[in-house]
Amino acid sequence: MSGVQTGTCLCGDCTFTARPAHEAGICHCSMCRKWSGGMFISVESEAPLEFVAGAPISIYPSSEWGERLFCGHCGSHIAWRSADGKSTHVSIQCFVDPAQFELTHQIFIDCKPGNYAIANATQTMTEAEFLAMVAPGMEGGA
Repeated sequence: MSGVQTGTCLCGDCTFTARPAHEAGICHCSMCRKWSGGMFISVESEAPLEFVAGAPISIYPSSEWGERLFCGHCGSHIAWRSADGKSTHVSIQCFVDPAQFELTHQIFIDCKPGNYAIANATQTMTEAEFLAMVAPGMEGGA
């Protein structure tokens, strides 16, 4: 998918633009599950998010290599961003049509609780496989 899209939080105060990729993924790490109340379904933005002036964006540094962006008013979960700012994964629920994104992969599959399953055929990565790829030497989740 190409092009800039607008996303919003629940209250609309954190309206932003992003350039989302077409493929979406699910993270099952314990931090994403606690943060989102379930699995975190996101799409990578090919450009940094640009928020409207005065947006009450809050940032929580959840690990030494990642942080979570959310609305300071309504609490909506907006994105996970690498600490170096080079990678941003936006909740597909922030966009008007979350179904436009093809669900292609799941990470931290070995951390997924056994009480739900994803019907889509996807590529999967364990916690160790994912961390070896993005944060060599790190342990304990995203």
